[in-house]
Amino acid sequence: MTARMFPVADRHKDKVYVITGGAEGIGRACAERFAAEGARVMIADINPEGAASAETIGGAFHRTDMADPDQVRALADATIARFGRIDIWHNNAFSAVFKPIHEQALDEFDAITGVGIRGYWMGAKAAVEHMRERGGKGVIINTASVQSFVGEKGFSAYQMTKGAVLALTRSLAVDHAPDIRAVAIAPGLIKTRAVETIADDVMAEVIADIPAARGAEPEEVAALAAFIASAEADYMSGTAVILDGAYLAIG
Repeated sequence: MTARMFPVADRHKDKVYVITGGAEGIGRACAERFAAEGARVMIADINPEGAASAETIGGAFHRTDMADPDQVRALADATIARFGRIDIWHNNAFSAVFKPIHEQALDEFDAITGVGIRGYWMGAKAAVEHMRERGGKGVIINTASVQSFVGEKGFSAYQMTKGAVLALTRSLAVDHAPDIRAVAIAPGLIKTRAVETIADDVMAEVIADIPAARGAEPEEVAALAAFIASAEADYMSGTAVILDGAYLAIG
């Protein structure tokens, strides 16, 4: 059984949830989980597959390049026009080119940080402004990574974005308490479509370093996100929740 099979009925009933990078992987699993718990879901992605994902769960789709401030603002406006408000904004989109810094071009760096830093900042800004305007509570969830905490070869620009995600999360939590909470999720190895392309021998080496001896299902991340956004986690803010099968625990 996966976490998808255990939604909490009506926990997010009538809440409006925006998930960026929601066409597949962690984003799609989160969209499905929140819809199953009663939320009205807006999926944002540059990938048009998000439209089919939205249709499946009875949500909406808005094609969005998170590196483009105008498109991020249009996403927020479209969500409000469709659903009337934003209660939960989940920055999850990412861009990555896995090369060491001496092999990476500046335009590749700009593309990665454009989504992973600029896009997260713009998404949070749009959400917070709306939440403050309506005088209500809200939650910002930011997808970080175990690479927010440790270095791995060939990930310099991507790791830079994930370190920035933690700093942004703390800043949001301090600036907008107590009405708006901000929490980061730091996943380890997650069994997404991208991971399935990794050679078996390489994957075996990766799994060998994880005490849980497996990668997580995207639905496990979604279950955590649904809890973080709920009233049950109302005292949780300005922190990162690690979901890594004890990978970081071994030092």
